[in-house]
Amino acid sequence: MLLLLKQSELNDALKILKSQGVIAYPTESVFGLGCDPDCEAAIQKILLLKQRPAYKGLILIAASIEQLEKYADFSLLTAAQLTVIKKTWPGPITWIVPSQKNLSKLISGDFESVAVRVTAHPIVRQICLAFDKPIISTSANLSSLEAALSSQQVNKMFKSNTLLNLVIDAPVSGLSTPTQIFHASTGKRLR
Repeated sequence: MLLLLKQSELNDALKILKSQGVIAYPTESVFGLGCDPDCEAAIQKILLLKQRPAYKGLILIAASIEQLEKYADFSLLTAAQLTVIKKTWPGPITWIVPSQKNLSKLISGDFESVAVRVTAHPIVRQICLAFDKPIISTSANLSSLEAALSSQQVNKMFKSNTLLNLVIDAPVSGLSTPTQIFHASTGKRLR
């Protein structure tokens, strides 16, 4: 059974994303925190919420590779590298790829690259399709703690934090480990 948000739930998520807000949502393995990647105020909220330093960078999660082209410079990859990436998407694989020159350092951190993924999770795909662009994706946790695996864990971890505007109550896809991260240029697994 394909799990999707009701239209009212989707509208709530979109309203928050469009108004500098932060949402928590299920992914393939853990709950993520997300916001509009073009809104630095919202990205700052995520960094504050997680107590995460900006130099580490953040992941962009999308419904299609086309949604990522504004942020990632796929033209700097070889055809073979791009073929390998496309074979893993949609799915739980994140790739480190060259970033577009104008990408916010709040997303890329101290790097000239960006972490990107085309998700297979139906709810995240639904959100990204309706939002018409990717969203920030970072695990829903304080930087030193384990990532939340359920909406209940997210609510407990961030119980009174007003920086988190919506927690979507739906299951993760069930991977038992965090999604893998690979470097596109080298093919090396980083996580």
